[in-house]
Amino acid sequence: MKELELYIHIPFCIRKCEYCDFLSFPANAKTQKEYVDALIKEILYYAPKFKNRKVVTIFFGGGTPSWLDYKLLVSILDTIKANYDVADDAEITLEANPGTVVKSAMESYKKAGINRLSIGLQSTKDNELKILGRVHNYEQFLKIYHLARKVGFDNINIDLMSGLPYQNIDDFMKSLNEVIRLKPEHLSVYTLIIEKGTPFYDKYKFDDVKQHAGMVTEALPSEDDVYTMYKLTQQTLKNAGYMQYETSNFAKKGLECRHNIGYWQRKDYLGLGLGAASLVDNVRYSNKRDIYDYVTSANKIQKVELSSESDRQLTDNELDLYNNLHDTVQILSKQEQMEEFMFLGLRMNQGISRSDFEENFNLPIEGVYKKQIDKLKQEGLLEVKHGQVYLTDKGSDLANYCMAQFV
Repeated sequence: MKELELYIHIPFCIRKCEYCDFLSFPANAKTQKEYVDALIKEILYYAPKFKNRKVVTIFFGGGTPSWLDYKLLVSILDTIKANYDVADDAEITLEANPGTVVKSAMESYKKAGINRLSIGLQSTKDNELKILGRVHNYEQFLKIYHLARKVGFDNINIDLMSGLPYQNIDDFMKSLNEVIRLKPEHLSVYTLIIEKGTPFYDKYKFDDVKQHAGMVTEALPSEDDVYTMYKLTQQTLKNAGYMQYETSNFAKKGLECRHNIGYWQRKDYLGLGLGAASLVDNVRYSNKRDIYDYVTSANKIQKVELSSESDRQLTDNELDLYNNLHDTVQILSKQEQMEEFMFLGLRMNQGISRSDFEENFNLPIEGVYKKQIDKLKQEGLLEVKHGQVYLTDKGSDLANYCMAQFV
């Protein structure tokens, strides 16, 4: 049976963080209830279309899913389980933020079948959390973490950020080592990116330009310091027993995030909710991003006709998936599929399987990308061994350059 991953978008949060460019915003209880009702209608609409798929991962992302009334969140999961073929060992992840979960909610998550938590910490230093615009402090994080352990969660990810304004290497390493002492199963360690449209962009856009140009910065750490933080992260977590399996992700053996690995390996996933993206049978969809448009459309969800200028037409099954909730649709050509396979797969430390490439595209990888592979190998950035194509340590440091060769 073909597998499917589900992503459920919960766009609500107490307030938007200073650096965040995700589709998220505060909303009152009435709006949240209306949204969940619409989301459940979308879930039910797709159920018969995926009756022959095995759901292997479910990921509640946001926003702050844990800020949603836990009874509403459990009702979403119950609807999925009642209408989809969910694997007994499915990985079911909930993103949670400190200060948004009480014991009764945590117990309900566990009872409903959620078996993995991803907690947004970002820093153990309260002054850095304040700069980021987080609504919690470190003490509140510790409370939710220990509560999760007490309730029985044994697969927890902690998010941490480096390269923050006014952060030095020692500050970051203290945060990293404090988190390691808590012994989470998984760590996602991201370098801050200054995104357009955020308060951070208004504050630090000129500093960001200086940083990337290797110039002296005012608030942001230097480019060299950011690089040093990343390399220290790799070494420190390796020494602590964490395996790096992707650019920003580290896990104890066997506890890698299966859902995210699915994205990088281009497995089919169905995105449900506001602005959610999907990849199904090499067609990419994304939902409407305005909540009122989304709710209105979900209440009258229906198949729509689609005109396409692609090099191929949608099959009946593919067309049946396109409906009035969608904002965009992209029918991927074979060339686009191969490009995605390469630049997504190279994010992972294990790289790309040559046999998987040939199985997917009926072509040997060297038959398509021999010139690029030879070039990167000659530059010491790429290695081909044991049937895998992967970036070297030097290549990982220049990942964007390497990936661009395949686009």
